[in-house]
Amino acid sequence: MKPRHKKITVIALSVSALAIAVVLVLNAFQSNLVFFFSPSQVAAKEAPIGKNFRIGGLVEEGSLRREGDGTTMKFAITDTAEVIRVVYTGILPDLFKEGKGVVAQGKIADDGIFYADEVLAKHDENYMPPEAASALEQAAKAQKTSLTQ
Repeated sequence: MKPRHKKITVIALSVSALAIAVVLVLNAFQSNLVFFFSPSQVAAKEAPIGKNFRIGGLVEEGSLRREGDGTTMKFAITDTAEVIRVVYTGILPDLFKEGKGVVAQGKIADDGIFYADEVLAKHDENYMPPEAASALEQAAKAQKTSLTQ
């Protein structure tokens, strides 16, 4: 093989290896990508059924129930406009309380219940995940608009 052909072969193999690496990185990123939805968006059927996503809002007052096995909890998340029922099996964060901000990650089933794999609670008085705060603000604005009409 001539030196010129060797250079072209090395360049072609390098470009191919780079393309394969980019495809693998993008595939890994796509499979780990988790979207956030508010309860209003979930109720409007904007959230994917059977796929992982996050839902955030406030834990509805009076909705927290512990099942007989001791680790399964049922509660509802609200953005003050809509309410989504959630089932979680595991240990809840210490700061998890009714009326406080929460973000849950999991899947919604065909029955409309959100089955959470992970539950995150806010960590101080001033913090709420930006997505949850934005969803609550939008729901409040929508509620004000519907009341004035």
